[in-house]
Amino acid sequence: MRTSPNRLVATVFGAVYLLVGLLGFVVTSGIGFFATEGANLIIFEVNPLHNVIHLAIGGALLYAGLKSTDMARTVNTGVGAVYLLVGVLGLFLLTSPLNIIALNGADNVLHLASAVLLLGVGLSMDKSATAVRA
Repeated sequence: MRTSPNRLVATVFGAVYLLVGLLGFVVTSGIGFFATEGANLIIFEVNPLHNVIHLAIGGALLYAGLKSTDMARTVNTGVGAVYLLVGVLGLFLLTSPLNIIALNGADNVLHLASAVLLLGVGLSMDKSATAVRA
C-alpha cells in the first residue's frame, strides 16, 4: 500500500467515510430517513439515508484499498465521478423537496473536493501492473 497512492487514498477515505457514517447515526436519532433537513454533524447536514450512503461508499473504498491497486483505482475513479455529480446537482437541490439526503453548502464543498482528489488520483496514478510491464 505504501507504493500505491490509489490504495492509500481509498483506504484512508474509506475509513473516514465509514466513521462519518457511524457518527451520523448518533446525531440523526428522530430524523426521518428521507428528511430534506437533517441534523448537524459538525457543519455537515446528515439524515439516515445520507449515513447509509456514507457507510456504503466507505465500505467500497476501504475494501478496494485493501484488495488491489487496480480495484482501488477503479473505485476511486467511480466514487469520484459520483461525488462530482452529487456536488454539482447538490448546488441546485439545497432548497428542493428532492434533497432527500439533506445536503447543505458544506456537503457540496466536501463532495466536490472529494471528487477532485479521488478523480485526480484515480485517473493519474498507479497505472495497471500489465501496462507497467509492457
